[in-house]
Amino acid sequence: LASPLVFLNYGQRSLSDPQLVSGALIDVAKHLGNLSFRVWEKMKEKVHFSPVILDPNTANGFLYLSDDLTSVRDGDTKQQLPDNPERNTKYPCVFGSEGFISGKHSWEVEVGDHPRWNIGYVKESVERKGELYASPKYGIWCLFHRDGKYTNGAGKTLTVKKNLQKIRVQLDYDRGEVSFYDSEDMSHICTHRDTFTKKLFPYLDVGKAADVLPVNLLLIVVHCPLFNCVHNKK
Repeated sequence: LASPLVFLNYGQRSLSDPQLVSGALIDVAKHLGNLSFRVWEKMKEKVHFSPVILDPNTANGFLYLSDDLTSVRDGDTKQQLPDNPERNTKYPCVFGSEGFISGKHSWEVEVGDHPRWNIGYVKESVERKGELYASPKYGIWCLFHRDGKYTNGAGKTLTVKKNLQKIRVQLDYDRGEVSFYDSEDMSHICTHRDTFTKKLFPYLDVGKAADVLPVNLLLIVVHCPLFNCVHNKK
């Protein structure tokens, strides 16, 4: 290898006489265009997945959790469950079992063609027995879907390029951000910005699947710090 001094001198001589042949320059568009997406494609090959475990003690009686506590559906019959303080009795929602008070955390939800759902984060002290709206004002930062229409839970209608099948939820607690992405291409959907002071838990509100067969919402945690860094620099 050439010494740093020799390399520098060579570069200076090249600049003084820039005789370049066709194709000598780096194809910047090829190497940098849509860089974050290509980084994500590479990371998907290496990233390890682990399930988000739902907390059955928070689940509404109409929600049926899988045996491994990683998926949920809304049923027609209400289960007889204890009315413990943690349980959501007014609305069909369930929380994740692990909460966060700092750091960055990511997980994915496979929603498929389910027509009605809310997903995001909820503060631990949220109302669980009475009237509640899925909005930041009430301590819920979510993405809201009803029959093909998406809103940010704060009344703003969102434009998406296609029907979302799998969604990535990213929490940056210290920066006060909850962001949502289309997991297929990591295109940004929306971001909530707030000041968090309470422990936050993954949150799902699951509506009826209408006349179609029940569709489970499948949760998968994804740890991808490199991709987070790429996106946060935008």
